[in-house]
Amino acid sequence: MKHTRGEKLFYIINYIFLLLIGLSCVLPLIHILALSFSDKHALMSGTISFWPVNFSLGGYRALFKESPIFQDFTNSVIITVVGTSLNMVFTILAAYPLSKRYFIGRSVYSFAIIFTMIFTAGLIPNYLLLKSLGLINSYGALWLPGLIAVYNLLVLRSFFEGLPEELEEASRIDGCSEWRLIIQIVLPLSLPVLAALSLFYGVTHWNAFMNVLIYINDSNKLNLAVLVQQMIQNQTLMQELTSTQPDLAAAITPEGVKAAGVIVMTLPMLIVYPFLQRFFVKGVMIGAVKG
Repeated sequence: MKHTRGEKLFYIINYIFLLLIGLSCVLPLIHILALSFSDKHALMSGTISFWPVNFSLGGYRALFKESPIFQDFTNSVIITVVGTSLNMVFTILAAYPLSKRYFIGRSVYSFAIIFTMIFTAGLIPNYLLLKSLGLINSYGALWLPGLIAVYNLLVLRSFFEGLPEELEEASRIDGCSEWRLIIQIVLPLSLPVLAALSLFYGVTHWNAFMNVLIYINDSNKLNLAVLVQQMIQNQTLMQELTSTQPDLAAAITPEGVKAAGVIVMTLPMLIVYPFLQRFFVKGVMIGAVKG
């Protein structure tokens, strides 16, 4: 099909606009990556743009030797994996019955859930509640308050509502139980949306910062986000390096160590995303065929 001149101009403007948005997201990350692999003199001269100058791993050596990054990385993995698993289990258990028209009290429960999107208790009541439950300084304080994200619940409920009712009827005729129906039929058909929601939950837990500062008091339980923030806000790490390893401290700058910390924190999500991308593409194809 031949496009008109107006359509071609529209496509060109769209491509340019999307390219600019993509560059605005990628270029800062490339700049931070270049900073993390540059030496002290290049960092101090401020000549680094999007390519490392005088390649050096000093920032990463300092980060891994003199900071609790391995422990904080492990804590971040635990928070993310366990938290995302709990989120998905309870979101599925809540969304599935709400997607059925024959569920008694469906409208009441839906209203009560949506009501929480508009009105919340606030920070202080939440803190007092978690303190009374004995969850302060435990990861339960990070997992339980956000166990189900209302928006994700509504998305999954809408997806379940779009599944053909004939599948459920045929399964019941064959003697399929409710749990078997969910596990063997509903969930395999829902992989694209489940992958998307898992990514949303996972990114939220991986980047958890404010809740960790508020509810976690033990330094051994902090995550990567808090470690990077502490590196950016103060010079504690550099002071430790100066006192313990003067040779290494003389070859690095705070900016290089901070950049290395940002890359280490960002890299896991960049690695995980391509594996989930195929599910997004599959979901788009399924929607196109059904449409």
